[in-house]
Amino acid sequence: MDDFVVIKEVRGFLEGEIIKAKLESFDIPCMLKQETARRLFGFYQNKLASVKIVVPLELKDKAIEILNEET
Repeated sequence: MDDFVVIKEVRGFLEGEIIKAKLESFDIPCMLKQETARRLFGFYQNKLASVKIVVPLELKDKAIEILNEET
């Protein structure tokens, strides 16, 4: 699983963590890629706080399908 892709970008760390937990509950490995400014300056809810949801390429379609399901 060397190839990872961004499947979604959100505007806050908390939302990213919720999505990560949901994907992991379906056994989909997931990482959060955060912009440096958020880590350095503590921005949480503006453009500089963007968080990218990253999954293995071979699980991309399954992950997107899970995120698009109504819960």
